Amino acid sequence: MIEPRIVTVETGREAAGDLFLERAFSRATGASLVRGNRVGILRDAEENYPAWLGAIHRAEKTIHFESYILRDDNLGSEFAAALAARARAGVKVRLISDWLGGLGKVSRRFRRWLTSAGIEVRSFNPPFFDSPFGWLSRDHRKLLTVDGRVGFVSGLCVGEMWVGDSARGVAPWRDTGIEIEGPAVADLERAFAQTWGMMGSPLSESDLPKREEIQPTGEVALRVIASEPNSVGLYRLDQVIAAGARERLWLTDAYYAGTTPYVQALRAAARDGVDVRLLAPQTTDLPIVRALSHVGYRPLLEAGVRIYEWNGTMLHAKTAVADGRWARVGSSNLNPASWVGNWELDVVVEDERFAREMEEHYLQDLENATEIVLNKRRRVQPAEIDRRARHFRPARLKSGSSGRAAAGALSLGSAVGAAITNRRELGPSDANALASAALVLFVFSLCAIWWPPLISAPAIGALLWLAISLSVRAFRLYRRGKRERAQNEVHSSDASGGAVADSFADTTSSKRAINEERSAAPSRHL
Repeated sequence: MIEPRIVTVETGREAAGDLFLERAFSRATGASLVRGNRVGILRDAEENYPAWLGAIHRAEKTIHFESYILRDDNLGSEFAAALAARARAGVKVRLISDWLGGLGKVSRRFRRWLTSAGIEVRSFNPPFFDSPFGWLSRDHRKLLTVDGRVGFVSGLCVGEMWVGDSARGVAPWRDTGIEIEGPAVADLERAFAQTWGMMGSPLSESDLPKREEIQPTGEVALRVIASEPNSVGLYRLDQVIAAGARERLWLTDAYYAGTTPYVQALRAAARDGVDVRLLAPQTTDLPIVRALSHVGYRPLLEAGVRIYEWNGTMLHAKTAVADGRWARVGSSNLNPASWVGNWELDVVVEDERFAREMEEHYLQDLENATEIVLNKRRRVQPAEIDRRARHFRPARLKSGSSGRAAAGALSLGSAVGAAITNRRELGPSDANALASAALVLFVFSLCAIWWPPLISAPAIGALLWLAISLSVRAFRLYRRGKRERAQNEVHSSDASGGAVADSFADTTSSKRAINEERSAAPSRHL
């Protein structure tokens, strides 16, 4: 006798909700759920770099390394030596580094040395005259795969700033990565192949493992999200998570600059009782982004989102964890550049054990962070803390003047935008910003009236550059089309010529057969 299946209302609702989220995740990202993996969290450089180097030293077939920055310093030289040693041993070593990421950090001598050691090196998206703004899209991925059996995804590049300098009292950068073994490594390999093929001849299918060829190594289910410009898969996923979180949504981001829809999603979650937290750096290597982050704090704080700033040298991690069930680790920041403009790589893990460990790390990070609040005048400021308890004093920004200028410009833009669109209520603290904006516009108008060339010359130069670049690209496309048409004509003529030759051969053979039959047959006159 078959026992009847009893499903409670709550269980049915939870199952329906899980199914809905499963479909939402798949459709938002375009990435399927891969089961049977083992995933480990690697914290900071002291855990990530040794694991990477150990895997490189054990490589037997292939090493695929994709890093936004591979600095020409002592640490970069250590990695280069390890890669070169395996290349000399017959391992196929392929390296992708971003052109803009390496600008001023990687010398030509260093690149030539890598190539001479037998490493296949490709530089991503250097600037071209016929593509004035193409260089804005960068390969921001951080990926290492070895032999199609193990993969590493993280926010870490290769550089000594991640290690720090204890002798000079410089703390290492805070960052997070993961190590993956199992069928999902095949997805990582294909993500590398996707970028590799954009810069030259693609990898053959025989060089890429398939999921079914990799034995399961654990019970963790995950998705590999290989984002491309304008695909916005991770952006949709981040919004789905913000909308679906029930209890907790804890975010860590190095360069936060949330868009209006994403800010609204976080605000709605916080107002619905979800514990939404954002951990961001207090000091950063990109002051303009920090200024932009501060401009976006107010609407989050007003809705109940709790914001913290890391007290260390630099917080570079890009992670999220929700409800102790779902977690994300990778290269994408919560800003339009990562969501829309760059090639990024993130791993979404759907495993309670992994998510709980991520939450534990998050709470540990908050012990070295300062909460940001709104004061009585509704201004954003750090919460009152015991200064004696703070064991780290934030270093001054190297480009403090540019950082202050960027902060002023962004604050001014925010106030002017609010005044024009009436998106938020303006306060007395915005009066100076609006007065400054009015003065700037007034001076700009006078310059346009009295010295027109001062305004028109830069605009004309930019338009001419754009016109020339479009003409060059159009000419190249025309020549390519002409070559393709010529090749098609050659193929067509070869095909038709072959058909004629075959027809001629068939006709000849038929005539030969007829003649042979006639000669073999007895004559009618005999």
